[in-house]
Formats: sequence, structure tokens, C-alpha cells
Amino acid sequence: MRYIIYGKNLEVSESLKQAIHDKFHKLEKFFTPETEVQITLSVERENQTVEATIPMKKHILRAEQTSTDMYASIDSAVDVLERMIRKYKTKISSYGKGIGTFTEEFLEEDVDKQETVTITRCKKFAIKPMDVEEACVQMELLGHNFFVFRNADTFEVNVVYRRKDKTYGLIEPEF
Repeated sequence: MRYIIYGKNLEVSESLKQAIHDKFHKLEKFFTPETEVQITLSVERENQTVEATIPMKKHILRAEQTSTDMYASIDSAVDVLERMIRKYKTKISSYGKGIGTFTEEFLEEDVDKQETVTITRCKKFAIKPMDVEEACVQMELLGHNFFVFRNADTFEVNVVYRRKDKTYGLIEPEF
């Protein structure tokens, strides 16, 4: 695996780089040597965050962990990624999306249990055209983290969502 390590609000020391290589080494058994891992280390007050992203064909594996200790955040991020890889192995490999990223040995391993996605509730509702500001207000009134609406200007289906820093985001389709 190839590691690309960034630091936000901190200088990435050699000991941090070595810890990353040591901890992420246990994921190397799953991936080919050409697989790229993007790791961003950031510090905000007492919070020390590790964001690890592994881009794949039609998928992105991502883990973000925060704690008061950077080394604990690194450990947690590796554990989360490993659980994700094992949990979604059948789905990733059965559609051929992991070919070229995962090692052949990992793809040929037997799967302990096969999990299926179960939809427990389905909602239908009319989508009335509205502008982005009105959609944000409606989302807040409902107490949701996102809201699907038809944009009154473009008549496209859009999504507004609330970000962790209490700002809003907008998703517009691109065809």
C-alpha cells in the first residue's frame, strides 16, 4: 500500500508516520501494493482526528476517528476500516468492484456469514418545488439531518444536509 499522509494544524512527525505504517500494515493483507491510502491527521483544541480514505473502483472506504490521543485515533480508524472491509467483502467482490484493489487471497477466502440489506420502512411523499433556503428551513422544522426537494429554479431533485460544523450543504445531480 502507498500512504499519502497530510497534517492539518500539526506537523506530522516521523514517529506519527511510523505509527501509521505500523498500524495500517495489518490492512495490507487485504489490498494490492498499488492501493493508495490517504490519511489526514488534524488537531482542534483537545480533539485529535484521523481521517483515512481508500479510493476503490466505484467505492470509497472511509473512516474518521477522534479522540484526545492521536495514536488512539489511528488504532480506532484501522479497526473501523478492517470491520468495514470484512463486512462488505461479499458485496464488493460479488459485483467485481474490488478487482484490482483487493488481493486474490482475500477475495477467495470463505465468508463466515452473508449479510443482506433489509429495508424496514418505505416512505412516499409529494415533492413540491422550493428554493434552497426554504428547503433548509423545512429540514430544521422536521428535525432531520437532510432534506430531499425539487429545486424551483432548475426543477432538479436536490438534497440539502446539515454538516457537523452546523453549516449546510447542497447536493445537485450531475448527468
